[in-house]
Amino acid sequence: MTVTPSEEGKVVALDSVVSRQGDRSGRLSTGATAAASSRRGNVTLKDIAAVVGLSTSGVSMALADHPRIGQATKDKVRAAAAELGYVPNSAGRALRSGRSASIAIVVPNTGQHVFGHPYFMHLLVGITAQANASDAAVMISTNPDETHGVAAYERVLRSQAASGAIIASASINDPNVNRMLAAAMPVVLIGRFPHQPNAISVGVDETAGAVAITRHLVDEHGLRRIAHISGPLDHQTAIDRYAGFRRALADSDHACTHTLAVGDFSEESGQAAAREILDSMSDVQAIFAANDEMAHGALLEMRARGLRVPEDIALAGYDDFGVSRLTTPGLTTVRVPAESLGRKAAELLFDLVAGTIPQPTHTVLPVELVVRESCGAHPLSD
Repeated sequence: MTVTPSEEGKVVALDSVVSRQGDRSGRLSTGATAAASSRRGNVTLKDIAAVVGLSTSGVSMALADHPRIGQATKDKVRAAAAELGYVPNSAGRALRSGRSASIAIVVPNTGQHVFGHPYFMHLLVGITAQANASDAAVMISTNPDETHGVAAYERVLRSQAASGAIIASASINDPNVNRMLAAAMPVVLIGRFPHQPNAISVGVDETAGAVAITRHLVDEHGLRRIAHISGPLDHQTAIDRYAGFRRALADSDHACTHTLAVGDFSEESGQAAAREILDSMSDVQAIFAANDEMAHGALLEMRARGLRVPEDIALAGYDDFGVSRLTTPGLTTVRVPAESLGRKAAELLFDLVAGTIPQPTHTVLPVELVVRESCGAHPLSD
């Protein structure tokens, strides 16, 4: 699928991108000048870094004439770049010089999943707003189906059309994140990646949000038997929200019982998880789902069984992207600033392309508890 860039949005879908000749996987070692000359144009910032003994970000800053890099180091880097035959990425060079260029959003899911989910749409609004301010186009790379987990990354790496990339919704076990970070392309991750402490990332405090909503159920509504519907537990977002749920229960002065059902953030999985919970925990008083889509699925299952929300079972979600305000009753949830996440991620990426190293490496945006009618006015009990 190809979407022609518009003057207003400048969005391109990268279901297919013309590949350029050249093997980006090749790497130089110190003293490999002769080999470099035979494949001039394939030398990367990482190759130069290996020769001069700097980080790739330091090399990038030196080539961009950043004031934080000393003149002697700049001269050394430029000499190595000339000797190795380094040719800057054309898109990155254009962006650094102030001309129109492109950045990529890599989402290792199908296009149907991405464009059908409100989280990604809010994220895209924020990213494109920041890109438009920099006169840059936005390319979106997704997977053709669930079995091609590497395609979204490969297109961006092969095409060399993007100055840098934003990676969203990657699992903690995805090795392609490491490949992108090692490719000398500026990369910003959306979410928390504790195994990549030096990567530039932006996210929210998912654990704090889950703690807040669980305490709301326990302390303000007196509920003691609570179920959690998590997202896939190979995603840090789902792990952190489940951890916050458990932390709030553990820290409570009240004895609470809980159970877990695992979903995949879809409405259908929320309904299936609620079915599992209701069959195994008949006295459940509340269900906290790790996103609003699954909470809505749980609501459908409870209604199918003749159960009322909140009179029979309280319900809470997470995200506040729209469905939470459309359900009856309105859904108590945690508001995630997805648009601000996208804007901040793009801002950090443009800083990286310009040779600036953002500090801190992980930026955390606040979340907000939004109380609506789905938890009801339950009497306090022990």
